[in-house]
Amino acid sequence: MKVSVLLPFYNEEAQIPITLKVVTDVLNELSFAYELVLVDDGSKDGTWAALEAASQSYDGVKAIHFSRNFGKEAAICAGLDYVSGDCTILMDGDLQHPPSYIPEMIRLWAAEGYEVVEGVKAERQTESVFSRWAANTFYKLFRWLGGFDLQNASDFKLLDKKVVAAWRSLTERTTFFRGLSAWLGFKRTTFEFEVGERTVGRSKWSLRNLIHLSSSAVTSFSARPLQIITILGGLCVVGALIMIIQTLVMYISKQAASGFTTVILLQLLIGGCIMISLGLIGSYIGRIYDEIKDRPRYLISKIAKSEIEFANKSIEHSQ
Repeated sequence: MKVSVLLPFYNEEAQIPITLKVVTDVLNELSFAYELVLVDDGSKDGTWAALEAASQSYDGVKAIHFSRNFGKEAAICAGLDYVSGDCTILMDGDLQHPPSYIPEMIRLWAAEGYEVVEGVKAERQTESVFSRWAANTFYKLFRWLGGFDLQNASDFKLLDKKVVAAWRSLTERTTFFRGLSAWLGFKRTTFEFEVGERTVGRSKWSLRNLIHLSSSAVTSFSARPLQIITILGGLCVVGALIMIIQTLVMYISKQAASGFTTVILLQLLIGGCIMISLGLIGSYIGRIYDEIKDRPRYLISKIAKSEIEFANKSIEHSQ
C-alpha cells in the first residue's frame, strides 16, 4: 500500500522545513510506503528553492513549480494529477491541518473501507467574529444554492485512488474542491479536528480573495442563482400590481397626487433588480467564456523528484 500526501504552498519558505519534518515523522511511524507531492503555486519568495532542497533531502518527494500563481484550487488539481498512491491525503502546508490525524484517516480508509475521509473543523473559536459569520453565511448559501451541506468543511481529506481517478475525469477549468468532492459521492465519513496554530508567517487569504473564491464556488458549481432573476421579476410584478391597485383607488376617490416620489422609487427598485440580474447573467457568461477557451488549469515550470520514488521505514533503515 502506498499513501500520497499532497501539500500546496504559496510563499511559505520558512514553513516548509517545519511542515516536512512534522509530516514525515508521522508517516515514518506507519507501515505504509508514502510519497510527498509538494506544489509551489508560483511563490515569489524562496519556496521553490526550499522544495528543491527537500527533494534532495527526503525520499519520495515530487515537487512541482507553477509558471505563475494560479491559486490554491489549481494547485490541488495539479497535485491530484501527479499523485500515484493507493490513497491521497490532502492537507494545508501551514500545519493548520494537524498531521497527527493522518493515522486515524488511514485507519478509516484501510480498515473500515471508506473511500473519502473528510476533516470537519471542531470549532472556529480562534477566528474573529466576522470570519465565523462570513463562513457560516457562505455555507448556508451554498447549501441552498448548491444542494450540499459543507458546514465547517475543509480541504483536509483522504481520497481513495478511485476517487482521484473520478476527479481527474472532471474537465471544467474552474473548480471548487470542497463542493466537487462532495458531488463525486463514494463511501464517505467525517472526523472532527482541532485547527492547528500557524507557527510561521500568516494566512495568504485576503478578504478580496475569499469573496472571489465564494463567488466562483457558487457560480461554477450551481446554476440556481439564475433563479434569483425570476424571483426578482416576480417581486417586481407583485409590487407593480399593488401600485396599480393603489393608483386606481386614489384616482377613483379623486385623491390622486402627482406621484413623483412613487415614480422615482419604482425606477430605483426596478433599475436595481435589472442591474442585479445583468450581473448574475454576466457572471455565468464569464464562466462559459473561461470554459470554452479550454485553457489549462495550470502551467508547470519545473519539477523536482527524489531519487527514491517512495519512502518507508524499511528504506530508511537500510540507509
